[in-house]
Amino acid sequence: MKINPPIDRRTLLGGSLFAAGSALLPPVALAQNGSDGLNAIARARNLRFGSAFAWSPPGADAGSLGNPEYAALVKRDCGVLVPENELKWQRTRPSAATFDFARMDAMMAQAKAAGMPVRGHTLLWHYTRWFPEWLKSHDFGSKPAAEAERLLDQHIRTVAGRYGPAIYSYDVVNEAVDPDTGGLRETVLSTAMGGAEPVLDHAFATARSAAPWAELVYNDYMSWEAGNEKHRSGVLRLLEGFRKRGTPVDTLGVQSHIGLFAPTKSVAAVVAELTPAWRAFLNEVTGMGYRLSITEFDVRDRGLPADIALRDQGVADFAGAYLDLMLSYPQLTDVLVWGMSDKYSWLRGFEPRPDGQITRGCPYDTDFKAKPLRAAIAKSLAGAPIRQPAPERAA
Repeated sequence: MKINPPIDRRTLLGGSLFAAGSALLPPVALAQNGSDGLNAIARARNLRFGSAFAWSPPGADAGSLGNPEYAALVKRDCGVLVPENELKWQRTRPSAATFDFARMDAMMAQAKAAGMPVRGHTLLWHYTRWFPEWLKSHDFGSKPAAEAERLLDQHIRTVAGRYGPAIYSYDVVNEAVDPDTGGLRETVLSTAMGGAEPVLDHAFATARSAAPWAELVYNDYMSWEAGNEKHRSGVLRLLEGFRKRGTPVDTLGVQSHIGLFAPTKSVAAVVAELTPAWRAFLNEVTGMGYRLSITEFDVRDRGLPADIALRDQGVADFAGAYLDLMLSYPQLTDVLVWGMSDKYSWLRGFEPRPDGQITRGCPYDTDFKAKPLRAAIAKSLAGAPIRQPAPERAA
């Protein structure tokens, strides 16, 4: 197995921020942002605010800490970071026998320099569409289950061993539920191991062994809008199964790519319609003993008018109501947006507006100016009930 040379663990893990056994919520003083930054507001409630970030060469026009303008937003408002793409198998595992951590190593070094812990996204994206090509055609040999387990073990232990407690939380499994059926997605790994459940259970068990200090998260995009009923039911069945089988899962990661998809005269009316079913879902999740995390928040604005003032207010109102509901649960301690600026939002490419206007689902616009959405986030964080500090987990 070929892996690019490791970075100096003393450099990466140095200091109390990344010490083994450190609390899931590190001290407020370690977040380098102003008193009115979003993370500072969150920390007053024992919450934490953060964002996805990307890799780029220094000075590039990108949503990365290599971009000084973008880095200024992140350092002002964030207390935790998550790699947008650079820890996924497509980027770190170019073949079954090789790993490439060059970009992720650079991002970890940037995060440490900024005084911010990191979430790991993701150890297993159990969705064939996003598997690397080599995995789709991999020869699992005469003992396919053993080979699948070997690949999973090797990957999870390699990542966890490289970064240690510098990554305090992992999306161990991402998007394993088919939203159209509510069943589990089938992949070459599930075929090799005789079903999806053995794959997911093995991933979590390996992650607990390899990273005993870390929060272990199942992450998915079931949402509160109409049409997500089968997806939510499937996630509940999966979470129930984890508990029955003793699978070590701590938290449900609620991606929270929320959206208004059809024209509406009243955001408040939409919120009132969506709230009961969504609260019932969250009640079931927390009733099973799971924590909650908002892992990838942004707002899809396809159903709002092109007029920027009207659209921004609609986005802010919708987001504020959603965050108020989510933050009413004391089991929720992390709120991460999927990017700070519309300039680099994934929505521009994956879900463009029909009218061709730039989507406005991030806290800052393309000129890095704060929008009503940022104010709505700040208000929801400031109004949240104070949490108990998260428990420490020994390494």
